[in-house]
Parts: sequence; C-alpha cells; structure tokens
Amino acid sequence: MDFDAVTLAPYMGKDSIEPFLRYKGKWSIVLALTSNPSAADFEMELYEKIVKKGMEWGTPDNLMFVVGATRPEKLAEIRQLCPEHFFLVPGVGAQGGTIAEVAAAGMNDTCGLLVNMSRNIIFAGKGEEFAQDAKKAAQKAASEMSQFIRQN
Repeated sequence: MDFDAVTLAPYMGKDSIEPFLRYKGKWSIVLALTSNPSAADFEMELYEKIVKKGMEWGTPDNLMFVVGATRPEKLAEIRQLCPEHFFLVPGVGAQGGTIAEVAAAGMNDTCGLLVNMSRNIIFAGKGEEFAQDAKKAAQKAASEMSQFIRQN
C-alpha cells in the first residue's frame, strides 16, 4: 500500500523498525511517550532510551516520534533530546492537551509538530451539520496553530 507513514512500537528493537526506514520518502513514527494515562505503566521509564536509540536508527528526514500533549514538561524534555525530529502529538483537545502548551514545549525552528486533534473534529457536531461543524473545528485548530508558527 502506498502509505506516507506508519506508527511503530519500538519494544522489539532496531530490527523491528529498520525495514520501514528503508522506504525513501516515507516516515516511520516511533512510539515514545503517548498521551494516554496508562503510558505510565511502561513508557515513563523507557521514553528517553527509545528517543536516543531511535535517533541512532533513523534521521530527521525519515523518523519521527509520538510524544503526547498531556505531559508538556516531558514534551519539552524530549525536544531537548532531539531538536530536529518531527513529533506526532496526540492528546490535544479531548485528552486535555492544548495547542498553546504543545507549541511552547515542542516547536522547533521548522515547527516540528504534527498535532492530532481527531476527536475534537470528528465529534464537533452531529446529524446533518456534521461536515460543516467538523470543518469549522479543523479550521479553528489550524488557525490557532498558525498563530504560533508565525511567532516562531
């Protein structure tokens, strides 16, 4: 299939990630520290090691990390570890993260953030107005993010 990116769990090590890194022009997105509360079960102890190893495996041009919006202090810490990589950032909206916190903690010189707000958009409206309500929610999020990009 002609996907642009795939999200991968790094817990089996390099040999489970490396085959995906071979695809030119595609992204491997490695789970580092997700936004769900149960991330504390394992990820809080491992995310730093995952990020450091991941940077050895891939480059800022083919590897990004999932870093949740619900722990902005950890997002800032991970940005310090890998200043050039893109982050896929879930957890804005329904899970409590905000675009302002994400931008302050994780933005780099080229933005470096792919913010996911799917629940806020998917559940923005019901019934016949669903598409219009979803469009408005997406436009509002894009407008808010663009303010931070312009400031950067």
